[in-house]
Amino acid sequence: MNRLRGGNQDEQRAAAGEIRLLAKRNVNNRICIAEAGAIPLLVNLLSSSDPRTQEHAVTALLNLSIHENNKASIVDSNAIPKIVEVLKTGSMEARENAAATLFSLSVVDENKVTIGAAGAIPPLINLLCDGSPRGKKDAATAIFNLCIYQGNKVRAVKAGIITHLMNFLVDPTGGMIDEALTLLSILAGNQEGKSVITQSEPMPPLVEVIKTGSPRNRENAAAILWSLCSADAEQTLAAKAAGGEDALKELSETGTDRAKRKASSLLELMRQSEEA
Repeated sequence: MNRLRGGNQDEQRAAAGEIRLLAKRNVNNRICIAEAGAIPLLVNLLSSSDPRTQEHAVTALLNLSIHENNKASIVDSNAIPKIVEVLKTGSMEARENAAATLFSLSVVDENKVTIGAAGAIPPLINLLCDGSPRGKKDAATAIFNLCIYQGNKVRAVKAGIITHLMNFLVDPTGGMIDEALTLLSILAGNQEGKSVITQSEPMPPLVEVIKTGSPRNRENAAAILWSLCSADAEQTLAAKAAGGEDALKELSETGTDRAKRKASSLLELMRQSEEA
């Protein structure tokens, strides 16, 4: 601990690296490291000018946060604004692990509010777009968890996430279709989110997923369609024009239980729109 607190840069880097490895190994280590007072010292090292020290510090905090009681100690040490700063300016590895740490901390509901208010969502969206494959997945998971809180849905929509998600949806080589649909399904339940999705011509790609996607993706696409169409006759007609009726008939027979229910409800909407 003395090397973490008062060592030179090399000593701090080595000490943070050792704690990172120890905290990765087992629960007892996570408890002992926290009880020895390491968490505030690691939080201070998040501001280190040495990229490797910063990587070790954020990853050590990620590993420590796996133990439930340590989550509160990390937040109480004012870590969240510093983790957000690492997410904005760190190396790719540091950004990935900052996103994963925010996800871990956001399991506690009140932290969802704090993390969103600290400005985490725009840099998470940047990582979602320009990160390594692992960084993109970590960002998507963190954003999804944060958006369980309504206020963060609004932040994500205002930060322009939907344009990026719609781009993922039509890029079969990007490997992000699953994440895009999962995020769109939670954002479509929000009024601002629904409005922006509606403006981005969503029907052709969503109907394509219902025709050709995995069972989970077909289910999410049907849930998004339901959110868009249930109170909007124009969107119902757009879904029909994109070939939605045949795709939904098949889904109502072959989909998951939830997908079958959504498909049947959507087909009923389409029938009503013909009668209107």
